[in-house]
Amino acid sequence: MSRPSHTVENYLKCIFSLGQGKDERIPTNAIAEKLGTTAASVTDMIKKLSANGYVHYERYHGVTLTRTGRQIAVALIRRHRLWETFLVDKLGFQWDEVHDLAEELEHINNDLLSERLDAFLGNPTVDPHGDPIPDKDGNIQYHEDVSLDQLEAGQQGIIVGVTDHSTDFLQYLEKNGLVIRAVVKVMQVEAYDQSKRLELDKGKQLNVSHKVAANLLVRKMR
Repeated sequence: MSRPSHTVENYLKCIFSLGQGKDERIPTNAIAEKLGTTAASVTDMIKKLSANGYVHYERYHGVTLTRTGRQIAVALIRRHRLWETFLVDKLGFQWDEVHDLAEELEHINNDLLSERLDAFLGNPTVDPHGDPIPDKDGNIQYHEDVSLDQLEAGQQGIIVGVTDHSTDFLQYLEKNGLVIRAVVKVMQVEAYDQSKRLELDKGKQLNVSHKVAANLLVRKMR
């Protein structure tokens, strides 16, 4: 089988990401929304992916990845997250600057390059956004983390990831010190809109909206 095109790789990665690595059926309209295209275009592409053995597709019942499709998606995600780590840790980019660059670099499909990049970086397990980096065998180490909006007053946690990778959101987090490995304590939860008052390092306090809290992943601390 010939190497899949960038478009095919992007579709497979999208399906994997929407399913959060689980073998569940993904609606075509969810794929269209994430990729910013039409449902009709997605359906046409999904049929091609199915014909080439990358996905299982049943009309009105969504899409799942085949074993081959999953392998391609996970390898792409591995390369993407390794490149993001390289750009931040070795070239001094900010975490809000690297996604688009990694989107281009991830399509360099060379196993030896990926292995040497991984070794050069010290075999990292998470990228700058806190997302797990698959190992060379495609295994992904997920953690039982929760979104910050699930913490109640008096609880605290360590920020371990984000679910919104948009530049605006990442810049907002950087400006306010809500970065990976920062410790946050929920001081108060507003009943009206579920916004939260947080305490960060050195006693700094900050109000965040429910939307912000919902897009931050934390590991609870006892």
